[in-house]
Amino acid sequence: MPAHTHDRRMEAYLYFDIAPEAFVLHLMGRPEATRHLVVRNEQAVLSPPWSVHCGAGTGAYSFVWSMAGDNQSFTDMDMVPMGAIR
Repeated sequence: MPAHTHDRRMEAYLYFDIAPEAFVLHLMGRPEATRHLVVRNEQAVLSPPWSVHCGAGTGAYSFVWSMAGDNQSFTDMDMVPMGAIR
């Protein structure tokens, strides 16, 4: 959080240090039509540029985050208002 998209960059996440009874709810998809992934310990998510990038955990967790794309100015982050996520 906060939820956002990028026109020209994708993001990748590797979640770890998640307790067996916990998970991360990773939101994906266009802001007006999201789908949610339940992510457990040591699982990865590849999130395309058109997808919203955000998530929340039911407990403490760690993650490694990476971004790839065709620009280096990092000015294409478009914030998504929380009320727009469906």
